Amino acid sequence: MEPIVVNHPLVQTRLTVLRDADTDTETFRRAMRDVSAFLAFEATRTLPVAACRVRTPLEETDGVVLSDPPPAVVSILRAGNGLLEGMLAAIPSASVGFLGMARNEETHKPEAYYAKLPARMSERHVFLVDPMLATGGSACDALQHILALEPLSVTFVCLVAAPEGVSRVAQAYPSVTVVTAAVDRQLDENAYIVPGLGDAGDRLYGT
Repeated sequence: MEPIVVNHPLVQTRLTVLRDADTDTETFRRAMRDVSAFLAFEATRTLPVAACRVRTPLEETDGVVLSDPPPAVVSILRAGNGLLEGMLAAIPSASVGFLGMARNEETHKPEAYYAKLPARMSERHVFLVDPMLATGGSACDALQHILALEPLSVTFVCLVAAPEGVSRVAQAYPSVTVVTAAVDRQLDENAYIVPGLGDAGDRLYGT
């Protein structure tokens, strides 16, 4: 499946702020929060809703609420937490889960160290969040863990993706939708996305 690239002016201007090496930590966090909220609107476009009645100041009218149980947002630690605030601003009823996937700097492969997910995953639409989709290793390991629980659907939300990572996810998990602000040129010799925005976790947490 082809990734959904959100080429909206409000997304792209903030992505430029995230790419800028001179952006300070506070501004970086704020821009990441904003972009994630904008991406959430696209990622949740097909969420199912249930009909309800609501009373306005003038009369009763038809309305909708998100179907129960609400969606789950799962963050790949640690950088994925930078997307949580914006995602939850868009989906305040969402349950939240965490997967710890650390990158081995020698092998460039992910190493899992933590998992805590909401109950009733098989009844939920799941949004997996991580700022970068580089080699696709962490994403595929996380997706394998989540898809084993048979959720209704899984959408991977990221700021920036590399063609290599997009291709790997599409081949391994063709049912998964990728929503991103940009698909960049390639990976470099250290498996970093270029032009990219550097190490999102380090820039997010000032480390």
